[in-house]
Amino acid sequence: LSLAGPPRATPLPTANGSGPSQELEGHWPEIPDLSPCVAGVIPVIYYSTLLGLGLPVNLLTTVALARLATRTRKPSYYYLLALTASDIVTQVVIVFVGFLLQGAVLARQVPRAVVRSANILEFAANHASVWIAVLLTVDRYSALCHPLQHRATSSPGRTRRSIATVLSVSVLTGIPFYWWLDVWRDADPPSMLDEALKWAHCLTVYFIPCGVFLITNSAIICRLRRRSPSGQRPRVGKSTAILLGVTTLFALLWAPRIFVMLYHLYVAPVHRDWRVHLALDVANMAAMLNTAVNFGLYCFVSKTFRATVREVFHDAHLPCTLGSQPEGLVVGPAQKPPGLPKGAGP
Repeated sequence: LSLAGPPRATPLPTANGSGPSQELEGHWPEIPDLSPCVAGVIPVIYYSTLLGLGLPVNLLTTVALARLATRTRKPSYYYLLALTASDIVTQVVIVFVGFLLQGAVLARQVPRAVVRSANILEFAANHASVWIAVLLTVDRYSALCHPLQHRATSSPGRTRRSIATVLSVSVLTGIPFYWWLDVWRDADPPSMLDEALKWAHCLTVYFIPCGVFLITNSAIICRLRRRSPSGQRPRVGKSTAILLGVTTLFALLWAPRIFVMLYHLYVAPVHRDWRVHLALDVANMAAMLNTAVNFGLYCFVSKTFRATVREVFHDAHLPCTLGSQPEGLVVGPAQKPPGLPKGAGP
């Protein structure tokens, strides 16, 4: 997802692929057949809309999940809360800073050190989001397939330590991507470092997690089928349904990016083939959509989550309602009428 750009001395075309302007054509003597991007300003509009709608929705999801985690102390709510927080970081770092600020506003004319430092945050946010989903998957597998062991070992403190470990490792695994090359302008065949980083990206954020999702989800479904009466569909709980939805959406929305990344690596460079250029734009948009769809999934599956969201809206609306009333009409605590003197009653 990185929009790593060149040093300031080599201006590049605008974000997400508008072609070079007339004044920049002179800086590209080695790339005379630079491919145009037929998407135009559509990616900029898309990412602006995604950020404008997705960020408030994720903040609302964070408040609702924080309440549920505090009340129930269930590990699944802590994992979903961490997953939502990672999605927020992804939207801010990648969508806003990467695609919109560096790409559209600054036209990718950013010092190389700044861009490469941003790469670390971008990939760390990716890794955190994906591997927290892996933690959620393993937790659900343990709860359904090994319930006694899960009850004995599960606790909020252990859950928080697991999340902290994943976040720390995500930052460490993001450091090598400081040397990630810009796929929009690499005219030369990929070097060994470039190929290693691209394969590390594909394995870390897609192939290995999807392998874990496939194995654990299959085991969960098989266990549910064995528990259900013969001839009936297995009964899927809310937590399991959310898990299956989160992992399925991730696998579907990230598949185009991984496919185009590998196609670009071995078949055609982005800058010479407008079809690869367009495909990578669309694939990136689909991958970033994954950061904003979980709220709808939670509302669709969980009645408890919907009730908590309504409660959040009610609690936010009540102070506004009381604050808008005239000062003399603010309802205060009910006062008891003057009673009889002590001892004067019957």
